[in-house]
Amino acid sequence: MSESSGERRIADEVRQKYEPVIGLEVHAQLQTSSKAFTGAATEFGPSPNTNTDPVVLAHPGTLPVVNEGLVRMIITMGVATGCSIRRVSTFARKNYFYPDLPKGYQISQFEDPICHDGAIEISTEQGVKSIGITRIHMEEDSGKSIHDLDPGASLVDLNRAGTPLIEIVSEPDLRSAEEAHSYLTQIRSIVTWLGICSGNMEDGALRCDANVSVRPVGREAFGTKTEVKNMNSFRGVEKAIEYEIERQIEIIEAGGEVRQETLNWDAGRRETIVMRSKEDAHDYRYFPEPDLPPVIVTDEQIEEIGRDIPELARARAARFADEFGLPSYDAEVLTETPELADYFEAALDHLASRSEDSIKAVSNLVMTEMLRELSEQRIGAEAFPIDPARLGRLAGMFSDQKISSKNMKDIFAALLTSDKGPEELSEELGFVQVSDTDFIEQAVAEVLSENEDALEKYRAGKESLLGFFVGQTMKKTRGKANPRLVNEVLAEKLGKSGE
Repeated sequence: MSESSGERRIADEVRQKYEPVIGLEVHAQLQTSSKAFTGAATEFGPSPNTNTDPVVLAHPGTLPVVNEGLVRMIITMGVATGCSIRRVSTFARKNYFYPDLPKGYQISQFEDPICHDGAIEISTEQGVKSIGITRIHMEEDSGKSIHDLDPGASLVDLNRAGTPLIEIVSEPDLRSAEEAHSYLTQIRSIVTWLGICSGNMEDGALRCDANVSVRPVGREAFGTKTEVKNMNSFRGVEKAIEYEIERQIEIIEAGGEVRQETLNWDAGRRETIVMRSKEDAHDYRYFPEPDLPPVIVTDEQIEEIGRDIPELARARAARFADEFGLPSYDAEVLTETPELADYFEAALDHLASRSEDSIKAVSNLVMTEMLRELSEQRIGAEAFPIDPARLGRLAGMFSDQKISSKNMKDIFAALLTSDKGPEELSEELGFVQVSDTDFIEQAVAEVLSENEDALEKYRAGKESLLGFFVGQTMKKTRGKANPRLVNEVLAEKLGKSGE
């Protein structure tokens, strides 16, 4: 198959001879109101080159000042991921020359990053795996070069220049594209739950570069690595890494050698394209930043920040499973965002009793009806029109068998455009479920007498007709009969009629 097709296929027996070794470098754009080393605004989407000032534009004589919010947010991330926090750390200049880098260098950290030696846990088919974090350091973003607006020139927008970033560098502990995807998803979860980054790859708030190599299974020495850039979605990261793993295996199997290169992921063609030979650290000519003093962090600051860190998604999902008896899948879905998890717990507070059935009813209602509405309306849980109290009471009505599942969905739809409670809407719509045994027995008797042909077939062994009788009974009672009691009465009647 041609290399440009983007569809690689390697036989399983060949693939199993090699072990991928993957490390990720993730940049998270922090949600500060001003830039890393100046007071210029960081808002997203204004006219080009309006979020600038003399410091951003590198006017002579201007001096940077460290944004306190940047320091606090990186310490928050470091504590949340179990990193050691340096009490003294310094800045460095990373020198390279791009049109969208006005100073000709980027303020970053090099020898003494503020956070180091942490870990993030991910879920794999083999269980929980800990991925080491080498370092988390502070730096500023560059501007943006635009090549597709003017056919005769490249344009430069410096609105993004100077925006505060943290770079999270993993150990080479990842062994598959799937693990890389899971790790990146965990980083997004952590930064969003901490409230320090939006986590959106689509608008560049979260960016990822992957260092990929392969080695024969059993060998300790790493193979030659390549760096893959321009991956703009979580699935894109997974596909790009998978492609690069197979590309390297093909080269080695053909007797060639993998070259250390920086590669660009072309999502349209689904292949990596060489950008340049890979730079080493010395190519950037790092040297200490002379205009910024060291960042000094006290034990008291670290302790105070640690106290403010909320219960994160992974811990909250574990608590949901343990405390509420939810399946792990439910717990993970319900903790996708802090707002959704808060909504779910608030809804539970309005159950008459927290039985296993009632909690599961709330979970099902949130994961099906509510999440569908959030997707269709493109809103978050905080903007959902049904407040947690009404949704919790609705789920409780169903678990208490006061309404059927169909009735619950109809009431849910009505709640979207009404301020009334589920109880009032249930009465207005005639959805009060009847558990009167005499009423149900009379309805069942009428259904059986009206469908003698079906009854004969049931007696002859066609037991699948039980569902037909249940449906007819529910229809006759206009959905008001308790389905569980309908099944019980039918089982008794049909059992007797077959004797």
